[in-house]
Amino acid sequence: MQDPNEDTEWNDILRKKGILPPKEVPKEDEEEEALALQQSVVKTYESMTLEELEENEDEFGEDDEAAIEMYRQKRLAEWKAAEMKNKFVEVGEISGQDYIKEVNEAGPGIWVILHLYKPGIPLCTLINQHLSVLARKFPQTKFLKSISTTCIPNYPDHNLPTIFVYHEGDMKAQYIGPLVFGGINLKLDELEWKLSESGAVKTELEENPKKQIEDKLMSSIRSSLPSRRDSDDSDQD
Repeated sequence: MQDPNEDTEWNDILRKKGILPPKEVPKEDEEEEALALQQSVVKTYESMTLEELEENEDEFGEDDEAAIEMYRQKRLAEWKAAEMKNKFVEVGEISGQDYIKEVNEAGPGIWVILHLYKPGIPLCTLINQHLSVLARKFPQTKFLKSISTTCIPNYPDHNLPTIFVYHEGDMKAQYIGPLVFGGINLKLDELEWKLSESGAVKTELEENPKKQIEDKLMSSIRSSLPSRRDSDDSDQD
């Protein structure tokens, strides 16, 4: 009797007509096909981004969950590495044309600190120096500066310096004019504290450094004032 699994033209005709059953696939071949399919699925995981893994999660079976999670973690690590690589660390200079792209569309989770200044104004120069230091200290925050009238036409000089703080396109704080900054004696840690109050930087300062100065000043004033007892003695004389 002729072997029904034999590869002959006649057997192929009989299989097509349904007279012979489909050819049996050797177990080894089945395992190879399953392995090839698995490798194909894994290759699909490897080529996917984090967003694609989430979008196609329902299309994979329970057996694929471990592989999906593995590649999700891999993509997440790559994303974090890219984020670390793209730290800002410097104060960028922009014009009015760059405002929407660099400030309003800075990206999800990005805090933006924009300093409007003019050359020749000492306090503006001082703040630019402070911001350069803070940009290196807080690289996850985007520090920008712009000549005021280049960024906002006819912006009045008496409003300088001005700092705008944005987060995901929304203005969270604004500091306008020299009095807000305390004048030319503004210290680096005082500016850091002020910006931290808006949420733009995560300072390690425990309290407002300006408060320490104010407390010392008030203490000095109180000590210089005559006490009530001294005043009473003076009245008796």
